[in-house]
Amino acid sequence: MNFNSHNDAVVAIAVDLVNALTPGEARGRPYEPPQGEELPEAVAQALGDRRARRVTAGEAGELAQVAVALRGVFEASGRGDVDAAAHLVNGLLAETDARPHLDRHDGEPWHLHYHGTGGTLAGDYAASCATGLAVVLGGELHDRLGVCTAPHCDRVYVDTSRNGTRRFCSTACQNRVKTAAFRARNA
Repeated sequence: MNFNSHNDAVVAIAVDLVNALTPGEARGRPYEPPQGEELPEAVAQALGDRRARRVTAGEAGELAQVAVALRGVFEASGRGDVDAAAHLVNGLLAETDARPHLDRHDGEPWHLHYHGTGGTLAGDYAASCATGLAVVLGGELHDRLGVCTAPHCDRVYVDTSRNGTRRFCSTACQNRVKTAAFRARNA
């Protein structure tokens, strides 16, 4: 299940930003996002190899705020409230004033990019992530955004499985749940 290669990439970035930069629980433990000098590095990891320069502390702080807004989209979609998710995405699209344009780089064919009007790193990624999530929510696979259903985990995911039955953010959470169920049956 793919939306398209560029859209898949920005939706994956949205997942990585939310999971790296928002507090909550992860794999059965409390999770506090990186702070201070660790924050720009966490943002750089979430963005992957798509940057040609280092992320500044200011940009990292802005993207942490974007991640909080993006989390709301996953939470609404995860509870099956597509209307709320769509309204949140529409708010992000309006806030970033996402503007599409065709771009070709790194040996790739022409593909759509979305940037905000300010030309900032945070604004451009916010616009791209919001647009990517809008494409998902506006299509037949709108129910593929979710929040992990394992106890004590609230990390988000995109279900790319063929049958659309993913419920966990990771194999680790899936294994925790299966092991707990096995132990309960055998107790």
